[in-house]
Amino acid sequence: MKVVLLHDWLTGFRGGERVLEAFCELFPEAPIYTLIHKKGSTSPIIESKEIITSFLNDIPGIHENYRKFLPLMPLAAEKIKIHHEADIILSSSHCVIKGVKKPQGSKHICYIHSPMRYIYDQFDNYFAHTSLITRTAAHMVRPYLTLWDRDSNNNVDQFLANSSFVADRINLFYNREAHIVNPFVDLKDFVSFQRNPPEKENFFVMVSAFAPNKRIDLAIQAFNQLGTNYKLKIIGSGSKEEALKLKKMAGPNIDFLGNLSREEIVQAFFRARAFIFPGIEDFGITPLESLAAGTPVIALKKAGVLDTLTEKTAHFFHEQTDSSLKEAILEFEGRTFQKEDLYKRAQEFSKEIFSKKILHSISLSQSLKF
Repeated sequence: MKVVLLHDWLTGFRGGERVLEAFCELFPEAPIYTLIHKKGSTSPIIESKEIITSFLNDIPGIHENYRKFLPLMPLAAEKIKIHHEADIILSSSHCVIKGVKKPQGSKHICYIHSPMRYIYDQFDNYFAHTSLITRTAAHMVRPYLTLWDRDSNNNVDQFLANSSFVADRINLFYNREAHIVNPFVDLKDFVSFQRNPPEKENFFVMVSAFAPNKRIDLAIQAFNQLGTNYKLKIIGSGSKEEALKLKKMAGPNIDFLGNLSREEIVQAFFRARAFIFPGIEDFGITPLESLAAGTPVIALKKAGVLDTLTEKTAHFFHEQTDSSLKEAILEFEGRTFQKEDLYKRAQEFSKEIFSKKILHSISLSQSLKF
């Protein structure tokens, strides 16, 4: 069976690229078609593949400014021609790559991380604090992007959603059904520390990109109110403008650590008292990473975390407000969690289980057995 992989862009290594890497391991001969590729920006496994890009990759400065070219991305996807033989097109999509035309006789299985949040239900969150020019341009292209996105679904034979929340959004925005195959937590990064875990310290932690839907601002407001006895460490980065805004909000009990190495992040998970997760996420790998480190989660009880977190592994709050989060942190003080429960839950989302489910989905589509 010949497989071709699709991915929106290759400019870094985050959750979507980890899924793509797992696809590469399952199908080592499969080439990757993508809009943009910044060489060396992903993992060695992905970088070792044959990678075919769109015309966007030839634009000077595209690797740092690709988001500004969103209106051209549908055209770029349509212009990509798959010249490899393909029984299965397996796409990892959160933007437009699912719109690449499949060769005659092949089937397209789309593993969708989310319908484009910034043109559907979270449009205002993404563009409310941008410049007038950016907001005006976004309003102008939104109808075109929405129409194209829905039309491009005719190219997809089967949707695989990464969570129940995303499956519901696929049904709402696309009027299509989707099977659910949850992503995985890379447990190998945590095993050695699980055997000899670092001691807990008196701080809470967030690991996040500085994006509007992550609601880092909410966590900062809550910890500002809690005072100096409650310390929050924030790992991650974003635009200079967003970082400056968040740092101006933060009190002295909040530290911004920037981008750390993988080992440093894992150690921070282990040492923290709890992981703070106030956003509405399609799935959320970081809460599972926290569980793999034996650290419970304080999370908003909505969206993707409903597939992963339980009352045994998390303390939930129910309103996306700073006061609700603050109350949850204070309530957390009176709770105890068993490391065994946290570890066990994380293990239910291993890469091995994910891979088996992907192969099963493909075998159903092709009436093949693996």
